Amino acid sequence: MIVSTTNTLQGKEVTEYLGIVSGEVIMGANVVRDFLAGITDIIGGRSGSYESKLSEGRELALREMTEKARSLGANAVIGVDLDFETLREGMMMVIATGTAVRVK
Repeated sequence: MIVSTTNTLQGKEVTEYLGIVSGEVIMGANVVRDFLAGITDIIGGRSGSYESKLSEGRELALREMTEKARSLGANAVIGVDLDFETLREGMMMVIATGTAVRVK
């Protein structure tokens, strides 16, 4: 499955547009991670635990989106957009959205 943020794929022709697909993931962060991230914020540097959680959320949302595209018969998803939102303390949402297409 080709997944791209662009609306065209070099060397490929879109033969059919199958619709918008998305993958949504809501994840919670635990108290220990919040505490350690708070310390990192105070002393400076990057929060590896939160970066890891963001990466996990992105991968899960992309996987869910591509599975939905595959179920429509797509072999590519174009125009992919990733959105990260904080829902409430300790909760985050990752959404991947794109257009499922067939290319040749």
